[in-house]
Amino acid sequence: MDPIARWEGLLAAQPNNELARFSLAKALFDTRRFAEARGHLATALAKKPDWMVVQILLGRCDLELGDRDAARESFRAALRLAIDQHHEGPQAELEALLAEM
Repeated sequence: MDPIARWEGLLAAQPNNELARFSLAKALFDTRRFAEARGHLATALAKKPDWMVVQILLGRCDLELGDRDAARESFRAALRLAIDQHHEGPQAELEALLAEM
């Protein structure tokens, strides 16, 4: 079974399973279905606003969709989370990403 179908099935059976939602979004992102991935990421972030990885992936979707302003805002929010949560690797990655933008 392909990963997208697997995660869609699990999310259909357990609509409040945010890990399944994230996994589906990541599978969609990996297959370049950025708009679909973005929708799932936004839903996950609305339920758990401090989910740094989701915030980063949301920014990457925005970047791929050509919305640099939204991407920049997502990356800034992710950077604040990385600092607050003491994630040095993602912090450095986000600082570099924002500097390039």
